[in-house]
Amino acid sequence: MPTIAKIDESGALVGEHQLRDDLVESEINIPLLHEVVRAELAAYRQGTKAAKSRSEVSGSGAKPWRQKGTGRARAGSNRLPHWRGGGTAFPPKPRDWNLKVNKKVRAKAFRMALGNLAENDGIRVLTGVEFSQPSTKRAFEFVQKSQLAGPLLVVTSSDEPELVRSFQNIPGIRAFPVNVLEVQDYVWARNAVFTEAAVSVLEGGGE
Repeated sequence: MPTIAKIDESGALVGEHQLRDDLVESEINIPLLHEVVRAELAAYRQGTKAAKSRSEVSGSGAKPWRQKGTGRARAGSNRLPHWRGGGTAFPPKPRDWNLKVNKKVRAKAFRMALGNLAENDGIRVLTGVEFSQPSTKRAFEFVQKSQLAGPLLVVTSSDEPELVRSFQNIPGIRAFPVNVLEVQDYVWARNAVFTEAAVSVLEGGGE
């Protein structure tokens, strides 16, 4: 079982937590992680970009001038891509950018990303901390005292929105509830801080 340090708001070590073995994988498969992160990023693409081809723009179908004898370059249409007002050559069209990733592959990627953080001593469990209201100042003081190098990922439960809001305005920090985290967040982070409630959710004991 990976051993994770427990810290308080002052950054002091107050104990240890044993993370379940089935939540992490020590062997890293870079192509698999790349596949999953690529799929996550692709899901953000709207795919609504569009332009008109020469067959779709308005304009006459008549030949602008006769083929020979005018001294001008030959032209067969006033909708040519290199003409002003003409259509676009090979225009972009709406498309679905989503990439299919099997559930087992995605789950394996999560375990590898979390395992990589744990193996590099990049995970801490924050204990005894409650935010009754958002406080970026308080969150920033914790980051300074804990001396955790960024990029830093702060992971909470869905019942801790004040804590998320406290951290999300600090540069170099991402703060999310554990149930909306993606593999790219774990890969992005150099260190991660989990609240006790977040660890409970991660291990299947909460929401």
